[in-house]
This record gives sequence, structure tokens and C-alpha cells, in this order.
Amino acid sequence: MKDHGVLKNKIFLYLTEFFAGMSVMAVELGASRLLAPYFSSSQIVWTIIIGTIMIAMALGNIYGGRTADRTPNPDKLYGRILIAAIWIALIPVVGKYIVIGISALFIFTVSNNFLIIAAFAACMVIFVFPLFLLGTVTPSLVKYTVDSLDDNGKTVGTLGAFNTIGSIIGTFVPTFVTIPAVGTSITFLIFAGILLVLAVVYFISVHGGKKKIIASSLIFVLCCALGWSDSFAFWENNLTYEGESVYNYLQVYENEREVALSTNVLFGVQSVYMKQDGLTGMYYDYAMAAPLMVPDKKTSDMDTLILGMGTGTYATQCQKYLGAMDVEGVEIDEKITQLSRKYFSLPESVPVTTYDGRAFLQATDKKYDIIMVDAYQDITIPFQMSSVEFFGLVKDHLKENGVMVVNMNMRGSKEGNINQYLADTIGQVFGTEYVVDVRNSTNRELFASDNENIMQQLAAHTDSLDNQELKDMMQVVLRDASAYEKGSYVLTDDKAPVELLGMQVIDDLIRDEVTYYKGIYEQEGLKGLIDSL
Repeated sequence: MKDHGVLKNKIFLYLTEFFAGMSVMAVELGASRLLAPYFSSSQIVWTIIIGTIMIAMALGNIYGGRTADRTPNPDKLYGRILIAAIWIALIPVVGKYIVIGISALFIFTVSNNFLIIAAFAACMVIFVFPLFLLGTVTPSLVKYTVDSLDDNGKTVGTLGAFNTIGSIIGTFVPTFVTIPAVGTSITFLIFAGILLVLAVVYFISVHGGKKKIIASSLIFVLCCALGWSDSFAFWENNLTYEGESVYNYLQVYENEREVALSTNVLFGVQSVYMKQDGLTGMYYDYAMAAPLMVPDKKTSDMDTLILGMGTGTYATQCQKYLGAMDVEGVEIDEKITQLSRKYFSLPESVPVTTYDGRAFLQATDKKYDIIMVDAYQDITIPFQMSSVEFFGLVKDHLKENGVMVVNMNMRGSKEGNINQYLADTIGQVFGTEYVVDVRNSTNRELFASDNENIMQQLAAHTDSLDNQELKDMMQVVLRDASAYEKGSYVLTDDKAPVELLGMQVIDDLIRDEVTYYKGIYEQEGLKGLIDSL
């Protein structure tokens, strides 16, 4: 070690450990943001990311230790760091194409657990190798820094401390600084650049690796030129807005008729604003039945709370069709609220609190006539807003004869599906439940109250409506709604496997969607499939 340039000073070795630990955590967080627009950011996806990274690090530790014992040459270690840096720099350039390619492959070949398998495969292909290489750092550095058994404990402890401190910083910086400020792609490039500088400093100090330095620097510059884009939907060229927040990938697109928000590239629309007069044709229209279920009160005099405000579609619709009712919202993602003001015409007079929906209820004593629960994280439901304890909290914030309406966006048909769990759970809290499936979608609206006559109230209010379009919509709700008889599937704060239940429904939806294209592929091959698209 003493003949290897900058390594004569152990500080550089400690810095190597520090930046390696930092980069591992930054890549892990970057992985979640790269995969989330395609596979969601649920606990399942996080489990896949953490699991594959731990596998990579464990294998790297084993390989690094054996290599350091067999060939104690720092050139090997810093060569691996150089390769890891270039690989990480390539992720913004090719990562999203790999994700889409793997998704396309598995969507036609996997019948169950598509998101789990596709996310795992993407994570393995994209992230395992560079983190395997970074996993070799610690055992190698132990070999180079331990001079004698007299101080080996202190030396190894110092290395561990530098790695841990680096990991801590690598956890906070991407989440709160680089990803919100410059995006996921540039975050990968920043930390790849840090690793590259480490390796280059070492090779310059030992007067070696000239070709490696030149080649890796050129590749890095090329990656910076090609990989800076924050576009995940790279096949779209007419998006009004595409960006990231602390919580979400955000995509706004519009046409002559509407403006829509999506937080996931592959699945669904989260909010919509109609540029012209008319209903949305979505679940928001059905949910407007809730204020009409409250007896002895004008809708314009009601207090309404929306948990999961999004861009304010429900608030806008209610005020447009039901009068200037008092509406307020809770939305955890402040960036979505900003987009709602800019692109979705949410008036400044509608207050939006940036907070978690359940935490908001715990912090306020105000009661409401209507509470809408429409809180989704990507395509999954936050478990803390699906439990019997949560719905009890909602009930506590409803006025007498108040109504809760819940949007359930993944209609399942199998016994024990997620919507059955949610409805049974709500049935433990409220005395009356009605459900109605939204036509031409996978959504289902659930209305709950302790007033057993909510459908009679809806019918009475519907007859007096002046707007014919809204009147027709409410007649659809009256015709299609059915009383729900609660069962025994109950979600609690202690046990709420919403991610697994949601994945089951998504598998069914994907299977139904691709059945048609699978048939074309089986009969006409790849060319026929491409022609059909």
C-alpha cells in the first residue's frame, strides 16, 4: 500500500469508504424513483429494491474479501469503482428503456405477479452489478488499512463509521436535495461523477490507468449529454408537464377536451379537469351523489373535506354543479397542489393543506357533512388510510347524518379482493353502505353513513335538480347502486396487506388487457402485434 500514491495517506481510504457508502444509498433511492413511475412505489417494490441490493452487497463483500487476500492490489479496487461509476452513469441513458423492455417481455409471458416479477428483473439487470462492485470496497479497504493486529479494531471501526456517515448523507441528499431540485437522472450522474473522481485521483497519483481515465471520462461526458432528461414516458412528445416531487413522478397532458394528471407511466389517470362544460365521465361524477344524500340541508351550505385532494377535480365539480359549498382538501404532495392551481383551474379560494390525510384528522376537531377519501399513492392505497381505526377517525369528523364517499380504483372479482376488504372494514364502523361500479372503468364508489335512508335522500334531491346532465348521472347512481352486506374481511393498523391485495387486482387487470394482444401474437407473430399497435 505504501507505494501506491495517494493511498500513503489513510484519509483517502476513509474518503473512499465514505463516498462508496453514500453512493450505495443514493443509487438505492434513485432505483426507487426510476422504478416507481412504472411499477409504483409500494412497500412491495421497496422490498424488491432493498432485497436485490442486499444480495448484491453481500456477494460483493465475499468477492472483495477473497480478491483482496489473493491479489492485494488497489488498482483492482479502484478499477472496479471506475466500472461502477460508468455503469451508474449509464442508468439515466438506458435504464428506462430496459424497464420498458422487461415489462413488455413479461407482460406477454407472465400470468401472475407481473409487477413483482418485472420489478425484480429490472432491479436485478440494472442495479445489481454496480452495487456488487461497490460491495467489494469495504473488505478491500480493510486489507489496505490494517497494518497490524494492534490497531485493527480501531481501523475497521473507523472505516465502518465513514461508511455509515456516508450512507446517512446518501440517504438524505437525494430525497431532499438532488431529486426534487434536478431530478432522478442527474442524481445518478452526480454520484457516478463522485465515484469517477475518486478513481481518477487514485490512478493519477500512481501514474497509471491513463487509458482507463480517458475512456471512462469520455463515456461519462457522453452519459451527461444523453442522460440528463427527466422524461420517463420517453415515447410521449406532447406532454404539458413532466417532473418529479418528493413523493411522485408527475405527468400532465391535455387535449382540446381535458387536462389530466398521472403519477404512473403505465397505469391510470389520477385527476382530470374538463376545459368545456360537462361531466368528467369518471368516478368524480358518481361521488357527487354524496352531498345529495345528506338530509335537511342545502348543498351550498355544506362543509366538505377531501382526503387526497389531487388537483381538485372533485372540489371543482361539486362547486360547479352543487353550488358554492365550503370545500377544503388535504394533499400530501405540495407539488400536485401547485400543478392544480396552474393547469387545473383550482381556485385559490379552495384551501389545501399539505399533510397526510390521517394525521390531518388527528390534528383537527372540525366536523364535515361530506368526507371524500381518495388517497392513493401511485396505484396503491396507504395502509394507514385503509384500516378500521382510520375509518373510525373519519366517522368522528362527520356531522350527524354525514356521508363518507370512498373511491376504490381497483375493482376485484375474486373472493377476498381488496375492495371487499375495504368495504367489510368500513362496515365495522358505519351502519349503512352502498356501492356502485363506475361504468367503463375499474373504479367503484362506496357511500357510507349511519343514516339508513341515504338512497331515499338521493332520490328526493335528484328529482329537484335543474341540471339535466347531473340529474341523469344521479339516476345512474340510483339504478346501479346496491346495498353492501358486510363480511369478515377486516383491515387494521396491525394487519393491512393492501400492497399484496392491490397487486392481485392489477394482475387481473393486466391479464384482461393483454388477452387480446396475446391472441394476435400467437396467431400472427411479432409483425402482426406491431401492426395492431
